[in-house]
Amino acid sequence: MDREKLLMVITGVTIGALAVLLVALGNPANMGFCIACFLRDTAGGLGLHRASIVQYVRPELIGLAFGAFISAFSSKEFRSRGGSATFLRFVLGAFMMIGALVFLGCPLRDILRMGGGDLNAVVGLGGFLGGVLFGVFFLKKGFNFGAAKQEKGTSAGGYAFILIVLLIFGLLITGISFNAEAGGPLFFSKEGPGSMHAPLWVSLAAGLVVGFLAQKTRMCLSGGFRDFFLIRETGLLIAYGFIFLTVLIVNTYLGKFNLGFANQPIAHTNHLFNFLGLFLVGQTAVLLGGCPLRQIVLGSEGDMDAATTVLGMIFGAAISHNFMLAASAKGVTVFGQVAVVAGIIIVSLIAWAYREVDV
Repeated sequence: MDREKLLMVITGVTIGALAVLLVALGNPANMGFCIACFLRDTAGGLGLHRASIVQYVRPELIGLAFGAFISAFSSKEFRSRGGSATFLRFVLGAFMMIGALVFLGCPLRDILRMGGGDLNAVVGLGGFLGGVLFGVFFLKKGFNFGAAKQEKGTSAGGYAFILIVLLIFGLLITGISFNAEAGGPLFFSKEGPGSMHAPLWVSLAAGLVVGFLAQKTRMCLSGGFRDFFLIRETGLLIAYGFIFLTVLIVNTYLGKFNLGFANQPIAHTNHLFNFLGLFLVGQTAVLLGGCPLRQIVLGSEGDMDAATTVLGMIFGAAISHNFMLAASAKGVTVFGQVAVVAGIIIVSLIAWAYREVDV
């Protein structure tokens, strides 16, 4: 085994083990590490939506950004760049989040859910594969948002993302109060998934490790399947395979493996929209050049377009709860169903419009 594949194995085992550890220490079941869920909770923690059961600024996200930044900066891979269809990336980021919150999880959580025995996640993975294939179809037809340009003479723009993360971290750990009645600028759930979390410093440390490894390995599930479909490259998929195996083994050992569709934590059994929700995520991820995890890592490397995509995901999380688009354990709302179908159509039209050549 060469060093690159060995690093993928180590990364997969480490992330899988940390995900199980975070659940054991307080995170919701099968949600040891979910970028979409953490962004949703953080949007609520910042007061961008009023779903009181999912409001908590997740330290794992903060650690993830810092870890990726440290890795990129120390290896001289930090580069401030942007300008590639920036606003459309914001729009696609919003749709990617809508799809994830209809499925109830990002691609990484899909793998974690499968490791816990949730067969709804297998349906979701099928949708994700279909979305990636649909995105690859547009790539073969010449889809291209255009290349980002590196900032000349300054890297100030590239640092903006990590500085915003630092500001949010400061608010989280200091408890600075701008409103005496509210108790501070942040909101914290008293019940539901937002109230369930591992200790702050453990979550932050876990995020740092994941961010560092994700930056080193270019870890991305949509990118892994995209590369496999295009050039039969399997390198990026190795890490996710070992995440699944690690979570499966540990859950089985702890007696927390529950095979089936029903009674799964923070999940629903609407098979059509489990499929279509992650279909939309896979489709947008290919066009954007990475899934939610990869977008945060890229933003931490100085990619201002990826940072804008992350802002789009936060916006998508906010409107998903403010306009009843997000699913719940009870199922998928009519509004959520319409939003996912509309998202697939709109994203497809954008992809078709941005073909460089008609192959």
